[in-house]
Amino acid sequence: MKHVPNALTVGRIVVAPVCLYLLWTGTFWGQLAGAVLFILAAITDWLDGRLAREYGVSSRLGQFLDPLADKVLVLGAFFLIPFLQPIGEGLTGPAGAWLPWLAIGAIAARDFAVTALRSIRERQGRPLRTSTAAKWKTAWQLTFLITAFVFLAGSHARQLGGFLGHLGRFLYAALASPAALAFLLVTAAVTVYTGFLYFRRPPAPAP
Repeated sequence: MKHVPNALTVGRIVVAPVCLYLLWTGTFWGQLAGAVLFILAAITDWLDGRLAREYGVSSRLGQFLDPLADKVLVLGAFFLIPFLQPIGEGLTGPAGAWLPWLAIGAIAARDFAVTALRSIRERQGRPLRTSTAAKWKTAWQLTFLITAFVFLAGSHARQLGGFLGHLGRFLYAALASPAALAFLLVTAAVTVYTGFLYFRRPPAPAP
């Protein structure tokens, strides 16, 4: 059991490029498989931390690999969004084209800034612990991404007739609506805000 959390984390790093490639294929089966893999990877993100705490097998390697795995999976998924989905199509003018990139750039900048702060505090012997707000942020991000990828896979059904065709057209329209872009912008705002809280927090006392 000692090595299971790190094995799950390494597995998430290995699976992430496969997952992103499947989502990028643009086919129903590829994107469905990518969405399923993404959900499974998100579950391992929760599971490896729980196992490490429950069995007292936290390690410095795990503390390094876990955030790396999250960045590969989550940031990779966010950067894929504008290429895959019609988010922003519901807006007129150029806003629909650049607003998704603005949101994703803000999410990436926040993550790199917090990583830099965490590295500095670690060298000072004052480790930066993950805040409760940051855990809620991760849950929000994963909710957005999973919803987007499931809707994306389901939207392929719009080419069919009957109920499935209506469902597919509904899912595609939902992705193209201003509400989907608003969901992304709120996700970016929540992400940036939780990063700001880290910089406001006083450093832990040195041992």
